[in-house]
Amino acid sequence: MELHVINCGDFKLDGGAMFGVVPKSLWTRTNPSDENNMISISTRCLLVMEGDKSVLIDNGMGDKQSEKFFSYYFQSGDYTLEKSLNQAGIKSGDITDMFLTHLHFDHCGGGVLKANGIPELTFPNAKYWSNENHWKWATEPNDREKASFLKENIIPIEESGQLNMLKGDNFQDVFDVIFVDGHTEKQMLPKLSYRGHTIVFVADLVPTHGHIPIPYVMGYDTRPLLTIVEKQKFLNNAADNGTILFFEHDPEIECCTVKHTERGVRLDQVLKLADL
Repeated sequence: MELHVINCGDFKLDGGAMFGVVPKSLWTRTNPSDENNMISISTRCLLVMEGDKSVLIDNGMGDKQSEKFFSYYFQSGDYTLEKSLNQAGIKSGDITDMFLTHLHFDHCGGGVLKANGIPELTFPNAKYWSNENHWKWATEPNDREKASFLKENIIPIEESGQLNMLKGDNFQDVFDVIFVDGHTEKQMLPKLSYRGHTIVFVADLVPTHGHIPIPYVMGYDTRPLLTIVEKQKFLNNAADNGTILFFEHDPEIECCTVKHTERGVRLDQVLKLADL
């Protein structure tokens, strides 16, 4: 198996929304904010190459939205999806599978382009993967999440004929999948075996290393109490087994392990995939 980090650029979100009921005096210790209370967020995706498969996990926000839309999110940095794929020696046509952890715009927006005002898929030869429960949740959204499920990111996938639904908890014998429901219905977390290590792409279960403490849950989560239960189970298991967490949204830390302490599970070693 070969892994490549695919950085799709940074943006900003309200720190209070990212940490829910946790006081700012606590969350700014790990996630400093600017004068507008905004914190930096990465869109760090992962390319998994195994046999004849080139699987991209998530694809960032993309660039097809309006100027007004992007004025809310303060995109920054030199990274883009296309540049990062090129650095990995991959072209969009080489991607065989586009695996979407969930369909919020910062995870799937890069999967659909607008060419001359007409939507087309970024990866013309890829199967795009979701699951039936989450797809229904995203295409019939509740009022809480409606602003995160943008039709222009989702409907063209179905119309293209490239949409596929994952059945079970294994993806194409490439990696296993952990399903979690606190953030959104049936979010999918890839669990990979790589060079003797277990790596989990933690997506929005643990967005940044600042979210490792169990009660540090996003205001965006639809079922925050369930997130707490899911985090507790996952992080305790990760601490017991030396699981490596791959962060999609942490602006500084790519990967880490966690450990048990008197205060609960906490950050242990900071890593990069290249270190493994």
